[in-house]
Amino acid sequence: MSEKIYEMITNRMIELLGKGVVPWRRPWKIGGAVSWKSQKPYRGINTLLLDAGEYATIKQINEAGGKVKKGEKGQFVVFWTWLEKKDGTGAGNEESQPEKIPFLRYYNVFEINTQCQGLQSKRNDQIYDHDPIEEAERICAGYTDGPPVRYHSGRAYYRPADDIVSVPPLCDYAKAEEYYSTLFHEHVHSTGHAKRLNRKGITELAAFGDESYSKEELVAEIGAAMLCGVAGIDNSTIENSAAYVGSWLRKLKEDKKLIVQAAGQAQKAADHILGVTFEGRE
Repeated sequence: MSEKIYEMITNRMIELLGKGVVPWRRPWKIGGAVSWKSQKPYRGINTLLLDAGEYATIKQINEAGGKVKKGEKGQFVVFWTWLEKKDGTGAGNEESQPEKIPFLRYYNVFEINTQCQGLQSKRNDQIYDHDPIEEAERICAGYTDGPPVRYHSGRAYYRPADDIVSVPPLCDYAKAEEYYSTLFHEHVHSTGHAKRLNRKGITELAAFGDESYSKEELVAEIGAAMLCGVAGIDNSTIENSAAYVGSWLRKLKEDKKLIVQAAGQAQKAADHILGVTFEGRE
């Protein structure tokens, strides 16, 4: 039965990619790193440098009447600015335009809820009250050699070095189905650990966005979609999954064959989580 579901999910994903799907979104509504003053989320590499929270500079903290707790150390964020480079050939030539080169700069920020005193949070996060989905819970409980799961708002990841999964809690999602899809995604990553399926995308350190990392993301999201199909919640998650897969396919020059290749590894990962043996399968 699972094999039929796997095939249906893969075919449906290919169909959606052919039509074009909505851009992938992070399904959790709470968390992430934001500027305390503007409540705008940090972007780019800063989302990896900062944990979930509200951050402010020393100047902003002082101006608001707050202070940094004794012994707390700032965390840096980066931004690009432009410098004008003089070429030395046309100082008096009004027609010559100075060359602009990008320059990376940084500044320190402090999390106002944990590192500061005298400041109030500006967040208005909504908490969602969901009942657990029984079949999805059964799948997670059946992952007998799986890693421990931790719950922190704002980020989802699998850390191979510690063999730990971390996801935002169920109450952070507008739809319970997206919570399980996110958890399944990280669980599929964890099957690549050397003591489980020993998958290259996990066992070999890869830089964010390179080909090996991108292929591993395809495996994780297709595997998550397969598990959602087994749990009976695929209709609520498949478009988001297809959009996520599409974003990584574009990094891999949109080679649709990669979906089929990744689906094979995703199937093995899903079977491992479900406790199904796959000896003899391709």
